Amino acid sequence: MKRPDFQNLVVFYLLMSMEILFSNTSIAQSNFFQSAKEPTKKRILLVTGLHAYTEIGSFAVLYPVWYAQNSSSKFHFFNDFGNWGNVDKYGHSYTAYQLSKVSSDFYQWAGVPKRKAAIIGSLVGLSYQSTLEVFDGFSNGYGFSWGDMLFNTLGSGLYLSQELAWSEQKLIPKFSYHPTKYAALRPEILGSNQAERFLKDYNGQTYWLSFSPKHLAKNSSFPKWLCISIGYGIDGRIVGDQISYTSIEGITYNSKQQYYLSIDLDLKSLPIKNKTIKKIIGAFNYLKIPAPTVSFQKNKIQFLPIYF
Repeated sequence: MKRPDFQNLVVFYLLMSMEILFSNTSIAQSNFFQSAKEPTKKRILLVTGLHAYTEIGSFAVLYPVWYAQNSSSKFHFFNDFGNWGNVDKYGHSYTAYQLSKVSSDFYQWAGVPKRKAAIIGSLVGLSYQSTLEVFDGFSNGYGFSWGDMLFNTLGSGLYLSQELAWSEQKLIPKFSYHPTKYAALRPEILGSNQAERFLKDYNGQTYWLSFSPKHLAKNSSFPKWLCISIGYGIDGRIVGDQISYTSIEGITYNSKQQYYLSIDLDLKSLPIKNKTIKKIIGAFNYLKIPAPTVSFQKNKIQFLPIYF
């Protein structure tokens, strides 16, 4: 059985909302919202408290939703590697990366040096994901997944390693979503409305890794904001651990892995003169823009004029 990753995204979007708030034109002029030039004890305590309040609060609110229907058990493991074509694993990596980045940004605001803030932020992101896995391990309905933990670690590690090596993020994980027809076949699992399907229908989720050719060849004429993006997703996966599914109407759906090649924008590198507007736009750099895309399936290549 697979737990939908609601809580990870809830915490991420809460923290992201705070980061966007810090960029708002009407309040960004306040000294409070400007990054400190050196570590400030009050700010560090505030950021730490904000993380603790957000995470503990999310556990308290959402824990009954996830685990109330399942009894507690002794700590146990659950091997779900391969379920949902491992799209959920890429989701774990993506969320761990984003939590690490946003947490690091907050500690930089508190005056913590960038490298040290990156280390702290990565540990915060990974520890939160790890706590979820421990909760799973004590639930009869789930179990501690080493696969999830591996991808949690990869996500936080991707952010930290780039900060330590380059002091910038050259490889940018991104996310996109499009509605599919498959959720209607199992709405209790894949979602009964669009809000649920956004989180639970893995067929509509695509995870990307964007990078600028400028980073590969510094003397190239490519602008830094223009990116190549490589994506991964699945199609036709109705049951997590089953490649094929036959509906009550007798229609058989066969799951297919899909790889994508597309163009993208690094929103943080766009040549926008207004600093406030640039910050607000850059805050959405975790999303892949819709763009022309080439889709690769087994024995099939398809050009998509616009892919979400």
